[in-house]
Amino acid sequence: MKIAIGGDHAGFLYKKDIIYYLTSKGYEVKDFGTFSEESVDYPDFAHPLATAVENNDYQLGILICGSGNGVNITANKHKGIRSGLAWRKEVAALIREHNDANIMALPARFISLDTAIECVDAFLNAKFEGGKHERRVQKIHSC
Repeated sequence: MKIAIGGDHAGFLYKKDIIYYLTSKGYEVKDFGTFSEESVDYPDFAHPLATAVENNDYQLGILICGSGNGVNITANKHKGIRSGLAWRKEVAALIREHNDANIMALPARFISLDTAIECVDAFLNAKFEGGKHERRVQKIHSC
């Protein structure tokens, strides 16, 4: 599976560790930046990642910033993206199972690295349940 990952300066250190974790598990990972802890504007990294997932260049994406909200809002501006904010593994699984999320946003300033990795595992291993959730996801796209 090909995974896109990116974020801002607040998510940089977690991103490095998550990339290492994912590659050790055999995932193909593309780092969309940022590449340091120097202050940057998160849309500069979230938009290209969301475009790559929207274009099916990558099956799933992971975005990381301080609260997770900025990258999440940015990604959701893309028509083919359903990004969800996760701060616990149960939430990370549900955004895939119930919302068919193709991007997960993580709040680096509010969760531990261990929790972030648990969220990554839950997000990547969960499957969309369909059924009543399919109808709801279709309604998201009706606007």
